[in-house]
Amino acid sequence: MSEPLLSVRDLRVSYQVGRNFVHAVDGASFDIPRGSITGLVGESGCGKTTVARALTRVIAENAAITGGQILFDGKDLAKIPEKEMNALRWRDIAFVPQSAMNSLDPVYTVEYQLDEVLRRRGGLSRKQSRARSEELFEMVGIDANRLNDYPHQFSGGMRQRVAIALALALDPKLIIADEPVTALDVIVQRQILDQLKELQTRLGVSVILVTHDISVVAYICDRTVVMYAGKVAESGTMQSTLTAPSHPYTMGLRNAFPDLQGAASGILVPIEGAPPNLANPPAGCRFKPRCPFALDICGTEPPVIDVAPGHPVLCHRANESAALRIEAAKTETWMAPA
Repeated sequence: MSEPLLSVRDLRVSYQVGRNFVHAVDGASFDIPRGSITGLVGESGCGKTTVARALTRVIAENAAITGGQILFDGKDLAKIPEKEMNALRWRDIAFVPQSAMNSLDPVYTVEYQLDEVLRRRGGLSRKQSRARSEELFEMVGIDANRLNDYPHQFSGGMRQRVAIALALALDPKLIIADEPVTALDVIVQRQILDQLKELQTRLGVSVILVTHDISVVAYICDRTVVMYAGKVAESGTMQSTLTAPSHPYTMGLRNAFPDLQGAASGILVPIEGAPPNLANPPAGCRFKPRCPFALDICGTEPPVIDVAPGHPVLCHRANESAALRIEAAKTETWMAPA
């Protein structure tokens, strides 16, 4: 197996809120293989967007990377000087934001905004920039005649395509897409996801897709990283984590979304309760207060157990996952008090 493009090891990111510190990411570890799409999935507030932004070191003023490594092509992005980090942004690592309308400047044409990236960051001439802009629009399925239009003249789906074109402008090795289809209707969602997958396959770029929607992960991703309360609960191939999940939280997420194969039958079962306050998280397993399979031992820090090669699980009962999946498939398991 080739070396991963990106290896995150024991990453810790904290926010200072008054005199308190909120550990939004608390020891996250995972790998991003070359030429693949990895889904970073979990509920709102689980830390996935904080992880995504930490990878480019574009985080809030009251946030800081307080530990761990972000190894990208042999460089630790958590420690290199800002000047060196800035040289990697957009050239090697690009970002597709959740709201394309907010990320595009409404007072400039789309061509001007592409030109700014291609000429200032890429060093292209005006003529080369125009040719590349036309090529990028063709890649994302927009007529090049629309280059002189302003963002408000595009639909939501087309603005998202423009954001993808901007991310692809300088042929990065890694694209981080933060909830790129959340604000779109389901038909446009599928079009954008199909476009992203086609481009990823054609260009060989690696993609991190940040989402709360497991059905999106099942549709497009090769690998899955499941986060809960600032920690990685489980990671592995899409097939192994979603078809045969080994962490109770992943089992619960799986039950809360429509059948991944498109079946119309079946009852969607929510996970009762809410994620913990990260300013004062519970001792031991952070999922324990919501977990129907919790035992006394879960009050202690769970170990990372490899249930299969490349499939680590943060759970005391990971080796019992086959039996737990049978119980997790029952609606009454999740409706009963934990």
